[in-house]
Amino acid sequence: MIRHLENARIVTPEGMRQGSLTIEDGSIAALNADAPRGAARLDLGGDLLLPGLIDLHGDAIEKEVEPRPNAFFPLPVALDAIDRRMAAAGVTTAFHGVSFAEGELGVRDVAFAETLARALHGFSGVVDHRVHVRYELTDAGSEARVARLIEDGVASLLSFMDHTPGQGQFKDAAAYGAYLSRVYAKDEGDIRDRITAKQAEAGNLVARVRRLADHARPRGVALAGHDDEGAERVAFMADVGASISEFPLDLATAQTARAAGLVTLFGAPNVLRGRSQSGALSAREAIAAGVAGALCSDYAPQTMLPALGVLTGEMGLGWPQALDLMAGAAARAAGLTDRGEIGLGKRADLIRASDRGGALSASAVWVAGAQIYGFGAQTAAA
Repeated sequence: MIRHLENARIVTPEGMRQGSLTIEDGSIAALNADAPRGAARLDLGGDLLLPGLIDLHGDAIEKEVEPRPNAFFPLPVALDAIDRRMAAAGVTTAFHGVSFAEGELGVRDVAFAETLARALHGFSGVVDHRVHVRYELTDAGSEARVARLIEDGVASLLSFMDHTPGQGQFKDAAAYGAYLSRVYAKDEGDIRDRITAKQAEAGNLVARVRRLADHARPRGVALAGHDDEGAERVAFMADVGASISEFPLDLATAQTARAAGLVTLFGAPNVLRGRSQSGALSAREAIAAGVAGALCSDYAPQTMLPALGVLTGEMGLGWPQALDLMAGAAARAAGLTDRGEIGLGKRADLIRASDRGGALSASAVWVAGAQIYGFGAQTAAA
């Protein structure tokens, strides 16, 4: 079916313009052309028409699988739920974070994590679901699991995490201990044992990263550093072929990562709330300083479109610049050349959006030209 969307404010990399868009065979066939004979026409009533959002880092799948501690839902139920959540949020390409960190509980147990990753890879939903393998570098036992997921084509993105106290997210043992106590209800003895085990692996991290990076690159798996801090860490990640720096912890690190050609990734919840949940660098500060490369949902896909509204409203960014943070830059970082913007020949991943009650939201979403969310009867064929 040929679809013709008309009377829309269309945002392309060149700017916003009132006009029409034609979809044929899942791709954008024309902009501002007459409706082809026989096309199904839809008047968008002056609403925004945006490219589908690309989310490089989303942890929301964990809450769909395990909404409360030790309360697990069947994977088909969880996958269907996250599919619908992503569609409603305007996310048409979703990289779901699946963590491999031996000794953690629930959905982050490594055996369960592998099961979840493989289920996601085999899942056919209404949006494009991909697996973002998050690998904790102090977990020696999971290296082989991660390598298998790369070999089997399950992993689309691999990020390297290091939560050893004294660097990164946890500045000291007390901060790490407080996290384990709060989230996993661990006692002091268990916390002490975990810290000792992490510190014992410190000398093996570099070799492990290089092995997995060398394994991933030839297979087209994008690489990312996580919670990067300092020029040395950025240089190392760039050297092993990373294209992304997730959540750099301070402005200097973000500047160094951008100078090294990495796409710096920040959370849309950070933009919406005006600050980082963990006390790290404010995404708004990074955007204002010109060192933010892309935004992701982090833990809340429903924040993506409202955060876009903040960028173009409160922060005064132009629509093309704001949407590059939400789609274009992510596509480039992940090596997806067929999407991320509205342009001729691009995949027709699209959002009809409007401001409802002070928050930008989706009223219709198309993936590869098929409407997968929203309402709106099409007119009779021309």
